[in-house]
Formats: sequence, structure tokens, C-alpha cells
Amino acid sequence: MRAWAVVENGQPLREIELPTPEPKGTEVLVEVTHCGVCHSDLHIWEGYYDLGGGQKMSLKDRGVKLPLAMGHEIVGRVVKLGPDAPAAAHGVKVGDLRIVYPWVGCGKCEACLSDEDNMCLNQVSLGVYQNGGYGTHVVAPHPRHLVDPGSLDPAIAATYACSGITVYSAIRKVMPLPPDEAIVLVGAGGLGLNAIAVLRAMNHRNIIVVDISEEKRKAALAEGATQVVDGNGADVAKRIMAAAGGPVLAVVDLVNGTATARFAFGALRKGGRLVQVGLFGGELMLPLPLMAIRALTVRGSYVGSPKELRELVKLAQDGKLPAIPVTMVPQREADAALMRLRAGQVTGRLVLRADAA
Repeated sequence: MRAWAVVENGQPLREIELPTPEPKGTEVLVEVTHCGVCHSDLHIWEGYYDLGGGQKMSLKDRGVKLPLAMGHEIVGRVVKLGPDAPAAAHGVKVGDLRIVYPWVGCGKCEACLSDEDNMCLNQVSLGVYQNGGYGTHVVAPHPRHLVDPGSLDPAIAATYACSGITVYSAIRKVMPLPPDEAIVLVGAGGLGLNAIAVLRAMNHRNIIVVDISEEKRKAALAEGATQVVDGNGADVAKRIMAAAGGPVLAVVDLVNGTATARFAFGALRKGGRLVQVGLFGGELMLPLPLMAIRALTVRGSYVGSPKELRELVKLAQDGKLPAIPVTMVPQREADAALMRLRAGQVTGRLVLRADAA
């Protein structure tokens, strides 16, 4: 198999040859046709997360090994089943086009057996701890990690494996809310536009989006945001509250940097919930008495589960989920695509497409 891999952190991706995996047990070998380019790929490429206060968390210390083909928003065709896969296949067969759930765990713990692999303590996620969709082939550990996209555009369907379920899972953590209650989304990139689509699919009518880019704010309005707020400079929390008509009950921070976390927290009203999703990095100091006095919640949200992916795909198949803007890029141009994302030159999502797709 070919892979466009991180060989050295911070250096251009290199095209390399790797052995094509042979599926064992319940594993399923999938030939990649589409793979989204995600902002978290940049952190893996860099080799660390910014924890704030000058601290960095090394991904090497967390078990990420190079060379690595990144990419976790994967759609591909089944090419081979492991010897124990047919009995568990639930209709999966060679030739099928499938979305690949990437946030896989050990397969044995209570979280994995409860269909919540993303909460496993021993993650082996595709594109992070094992080769992902920047290569020509990936291995799904079990047929239950494959979801049928049906008639959905495979490029759009690929984004549901991370961008889609990440925002779907985060939004579920602030629901239920009345349809006209303001929900604030911080960030109008691929995650933000998918979040707008999910909220619209849930018939939510009051969606306020914050971004520093005028182009992305326009894209958010085009996708169905009710209002947009300029995230530049000071007093962003005041601008959010002005747009909402007062402090808000729910903020989903899809950037999650020091500045965004501060203004997101500052915009909350009594009983408000801040769900932190993005990995931009930094730190947040909380006024502890106010946490109790105002009954506030600050909660992290990590991607989503296989069952949430199936629920999201069902929403899309029912025609309730508007498609986000997607730009197709040949898989062999993975490095250039990653650099476009790093430079902030992407509206919506870039999706790598295999030459033969």
C-alpha cells in the first residue's frame, strides 16, 4: 500500500510504501476512496498539543509512532474480511462502500462493549495510533465499525466520521433546549458548518456563530446561522450577549483556545453550559465561587461513539442534514491540503480522493 505519511514532525508528508495489512479475526480491510483533512491532523503532524502555561503534551509520549499515515474521516470499499468477520458482518461484504468509524479502542473493555469506543482508555484510533486514510488501505477492527452511507455523497459522508459526530455528540450534551433558545457555536470551519447543519436538522432556530474570519462568518450565514459575531479583539462576550439578547445557556467551543474559552465562559448565564471541543490549546482560569453560585457547567467532549455515527448518518439519509461545502483534492496532494488548512485557507472541508475513486 501507498501512504502519504508523517515521517518527521513538522516536515512535509512523504509518499512511502508500506505492507498492505492482512485482516485477522473480525478485522475488515478497506481500500480508501475518500478522506477528510481535519484540524487535529495538524496537531499530530506537529507532534504535540499546547496545554497552556508554556506546557506541551508530546504525542510521542502518548504512543504515536512515526511514520504515520494520518486521516480519520474515511470512506472506502471493503476488499477483504478476516476469517471471523463474516459471522459478525451484519451484511458487510466485499465491494461494499462504507464509512469507517476511526475512534476504535481495545474492543474488550466495558466502554467498547457498550458501543462507546471513544471512551476506551486504550485507544488505537485510525490515523493517530495506526495508519489512517492518508494511505490507500485501512483496517477496521470489526464490521460494526463500518456504516453504510447509502446514497449519500461519499465525500460528505467521510466528514461525518469526525467533524459530523464530534459536533453531534457535543450538541447532544447541551440539549434539550427550546428551538428559539440561543446556542452559540465558536468557529465556522468544517466543524462549525457541520454543527449548523446538525442543529438545523434538529429544528433548532437560533444559532449564533462566532469567528474571526469574515469569509467564514459569511459561510456560516449561508449554511443557516441566525446571526454571526466577529471574534476579533476584546469584548467578544459582550457582542455575543448583544446578539443573543442577554447571557446564553449554551456555548459549544469548536476552537477551544485560551481566548475563545474566556469569552465563551463570560457569555454564560445562570445554569449555562460550555462544551469544549476544539484542540487549539491554552488554558482557562475559572472563578470557583461563580461556578457554584451560577450553577455553571464546563465540559469536554471527545469525538463521538459508533452509535452516534449511525444516528447522524440516519439523519443525513432522511434528508434532514444539509451538506457542508467540500473541496476535493487528489490523495497524492495530501501535504499541500494540510498546509492550506494550516494557513487558514479552507472554508468547509477538504477531502482527499483516491485517484481510482
